[in-house]
Amino acid sequence: MDVIKRMLASRKAKPVLWMLGLLPLAWMVWQTMQGAYVNPEESLVRGAGDWALRFLCLTLAVTPARVTFKLPQVLRFRRVLGLLMFSYAVVHLVLYMGLAMGFSLGEIATDIADRPFILAGMLTFLLLLPLALTSNNAAIRALGASNWQALHRLIYVAAGTAVLHFLWMRAGKNDTAEVWVYTAILGLLLGWRLWYWNRSQPAAGACGH
Repeated sequence: MDVIKRMLASRKAKPVLWMLGLLPLAWMVWQTMQGAYVNPEESLVRGAGDWALRFLCLTLAVTPARVTFKLPQVLRFRRVLGLLMFSYAVVHLVLYMGLAMGFSLGEIATDIADRPFILAGMLTFLLLLPLALTSNNAAIRALGASNWQALHRLIYVAAGTAVLHFLWMRAGKNDTAEVWVYTAILGLLLGWRLWYWNRSQPAAGACGH
């Protein structure tokens, strides 16, 4: 365990995490260049979305991992994981807007109105945007720690809309097995938080009233 703690505390740990986190994107680009995808447009859009959801799960897993395994060092990676999540969400959105919609604002607006899963995806991105923009120490100082923490609880709402986006998209193809896996993972992570929060609250009457 001491070896793991030293590795997590290393200066090189964050750059390594960034490198590992961007490997899936590099792999998807390489596969596209090699003609490995039957439908490159769909594979790229969905691949980026899948990785955004995976990094969302990893971001939400930081606190449970820190508490359960007594590894305070993992907390320093939460921002990197969150920014990787947002980076893949941006790639997912840009590829959808460019490859599928040709950057036509009219077609994008029509698609949002016609297909609920697109609306849920756009809402998820809008929820994640302020979190990414305030993922820095300057924002914490400007907002104040309590306000910053309250703002970043939007990630829980974003987790719900992200799963809804995925479910509605897959439901149209009668292929929802993978969706329920992510739903279970996120449900466990959010359920753990609720349990831990309730456990951490002072007992009624603890103040002597």
